Formats: sequence, structure tokens, C-alpha cells
Amino acid sequence: MSKENLLSLLEAGAGEYVSGEEISGKLNVSRTAVWKQVRKLEADGYLIEAVPRLGYKLVGKPSRLSIQELLPKLKTKQFGHQLRLLDVIPSTQDELRRLAEQGAAEGTLVIAEQQTSGRGRMGRHWVSPAGKGVWMSLLLRPPVPLPLTPQLTLLAAVALSRAISRIVPVEIGIKWPNDLLVGGKKISGILLESAAEDERLRYVVVGMGISVNLDAEDYPEELLIKAISLKMATGTIINRSELIVSILEQFEQLYELYLEQGFAPIRSLWEAHSVTLNKQTLLHTPQGPIEGIPRNLDEMGGLRVELADGSFRTIYSAEISENRN
Repeated sequence: MSKENLLSLLEAGAGEYVSGEEISGKLNVSRTAVWKQVRKLEADGYLIEAVPRLGYKLVGKPSRLSIQELLPKLKTKQFGHQLRLLDVIPSTQDELRRLAEQGAAEGTLVIAEQQTSGRGRMGRHWVSPAGKGVWMSLLLRPPVPLPLTPQLTLLAAVALSRAISRIVPVEIGIKWPNDLLVGGKKISGILLESAAEDERLRYVVVGMGISVNLDAEDYPEELLIKAISLKMATGTIINRSELIVSILEQFEQLYELYLEQGFAPIRSLWEAHSVTLNKQTLLHTPQGPIEGIPRNLDEMGGLRVELADGSFRTIYSAEISENRN
């Protein structure tokens, strides 16, 4: 028995309950096996109602993205016009890196309905269930030296923050360097991976994961204290296509601004959206913990932290575990 066999039976039920006994008989499996396949379908985004003595009823299917729907909405010059939309893949990052090595153009976008091995910063696993989020990677080929890569991370955070705010009525804050928070809980992660040669960037793959229409049961229990979706925050289902279009438009605008005017305008925008600045903070750096008050960004994109003695230290890599007002 496969989940596809079960789905066919439920669809044939035309919105009526199909008893577990009937399913077991037609598919020649146990009730337990049926239940396991129901759980798999639910993990794929199908809504199945189970009622004792009545059976199972298919009440909703996962929403799916469509290239035919996305492309006509795009108002960008380049970003997203070369698009690959895939069903289930391990990681959009890995797929886009492969395309980049084959010469894919800047602005190429890979979107997945589901990732089985999505990853965030520090190699953490990123929850990416089917049909409920925006899991995508964008290719950049910026004419800038390798040491400026952290600036692109900050640019990406500002672009996503502005884009989401235009579609969803929530207040978004950026936790250094690029975590997006709603009510103190994380709704998005950004991962930049680059390839360089002779201290010059060949390309940058910008991975973006936005928890759009996830429900509480989609998260491991231990993540619920620090993660949230846009649907959970607003109580409404968000149109993923509109959100993707908004992200690409904001990203392209800010990227063009960055190439024309440098990092200064991006820095100002990031600081305006930050929830990290001017709070007593504990930062875990590769050299050890540092406690101080982050005040601003430097011209490279590092975080300038005021220490207890009034001196400043610039941090380029750290995990922020604690904020005290």
C-alpha cells in the first residue's frame, strides 16, 4: 500500500467519509497501516478528517505554486525570470549551486514545494513541509570583492523584511545578522553560500526560507517556543505567489541600489529594522562570549559592540542568545 493508493480512494469518496474497514479491505492492509499512510498524506499538506466509526474524509489539498501564475506577476528586470519550480528536493541551495556551476544567469531562482534536507545557518536543519512555505534560492553574481560578502547577507534581510511587510500586516524585526522575527519568534532564515576565485566572488547563492502557512503541529515541539509562521501570527492564510513576487521586487531594487551607491543606504535600512541594537546583549563568538551593547554596523557590515569599559569591538560572526532591556 502507498499513500497514492489511499489518496485515490479518498478522492473517489467525493467529500464523503470512507470507512477504515473499506480502505483496509480494498487495499488489503491493516487499520494501522492505513493510519500511517494518512499521517504521511497530512505531512504532505493534505487535510484529512478522521471520525471514529465514520472513517476518513479528504477535506483539503495542499496549495501549489505555479510558474504560469508567478511569471506574469513579476515586475523585475531580471530576478526570477529564469525559474525552476520543483516538487520535492533535498535543498534549493544545492540545486542552484549546480546550475550556477553550469553558467546560470544572475537572478536565476529555484523554488521547492518541499525540502527534505533544508538547512539554515550553522548547518541547522530547516523545517520545510510541502505547500506551506517559501523555500527558494536566488543566484547573484555581484562584481564585488570576497570580503564584502557579509553586506549581501544584511541586504537580503532588509529585502525580505520589506517584502513581507508589504504583503502581511505584521511588524518584522531583524535580529543580527539576518533572522527575521515577529513578536520575538523567528519566521524566516537566510543562508548565503558563495564561490570565489582569486579573492573575487564568482557567485553567491542566497537561500531563503519563510514559514508562511505552517501550523503549530508542523513544528517539532521544541521549536514552538522560538519559531512561528505568518499564518500563526495573523490567523490568515497568505498567498505565497504574491509573497515571492514581492521578495524578488524588493531584492532587485535594493541590489541595484547597493551596486550603484554601495553599502551605506543598506546599512541605514538594516539599522532601522534591527531589534538587536542598543540592548544589553550576550554574543557567543568563535573567540568566546562577549557582553555589551550593539550600537551600529561598520562600513563592512560588522556589528559594533560597546563594551562595559566604553571601548568598541566589531563582531563579524556570533550567535546572540540573550537580550536584556
